[in-house]
Amino acid sequence: MSDMDRATCEFVDAILATEEYRAYAWERDKVKRHPELKAQIDDYRRVNYELQSSANIDFEKLDQFEKEYEVFRENPLVADFLAAELGLCRLIQRLNAQITERLGFE
Repeated sequence: MSDMDRATCEFVDAILATEEYRAYAWERDKVKRHPELKAQIDDYRRVNYELQSSANIDFEKLDQFEKEYEVFRENPLVADFLAAELGLCRLIQRLNAQITERLGFE
């Protein structure tokens, strides 16, 4: 195993030990016990991603989407999962920013 592979394994192990990852894994596993709900969450995430990542964000469609899913997001399983997922995403974003900064990547 190369030094880089070893360092990568240690880095991933450190991520797995974070509160953000543990919360995400806990909520993910709870949602997986409800396959229909998981499918709905996956659909919500897919549509949300598509709306927010398009070249020309249609704020009217985004607002309509948010209203359409408002009650769905009030489900504690959904809300807790999405919050935990967001926490892990923010952790990964911070790590990525630190890596690119340290590398001087432009």
